[in-house]
Amino acid sequence: MNHARVTDSARVADQLEIAALLSRYARAVDTKDWDLYRSVFAEDAVIDYSSNGIPAGARDDIAEFLRQAFTSIPMSMHYITNIEVDFDGMGDTATVRAMFHNPMQLPGKTDLSSCGGYYHHEVVRTADGWRSRHLREDNVWFVNGPRT
Repeated sequence: MNHARVTDSARVADQLEIAALLSRYARAVDTKDWDLYRSVFAEDAVIDYSSNGIPAGARDDIAEFLRQAFTSIPMSMHYITNIEVDFDGMGDTATVRAMFHNPMQLPGKTDLSSCGGYYHHEVVRTADGWRSRHLREDNVWFVNGPRT
């Protein structure tokens, strides 16, 4: 019985660490801290924002793309909620599904823009804690988007 509690406690600790990882992701993008952004991901991570028209790519390539693209975005504020974590049998990898809502100020727009959808992460336990090795963003809706 105690073993089950330790396992349950470890699982809860892992879930909290993964939720903190997603919070760091949001803070990194919103504060344009691209070193922090990189720290959310494994070195060999693949990041896929293709639902927004951005080709999937390697962590450092996407970080550089966002660094350049976000210079013209005065404000964004990600909210990440409804975090669901499914661990593999050994507990060292997991799939994560979370909802996001992102109000932002886009260049050339007087009204606030906003988008929302799902983040799908594959995360892995590393010596430095949990890291995302694959992110796929599923942007479901966009109000006052860049093309409207």
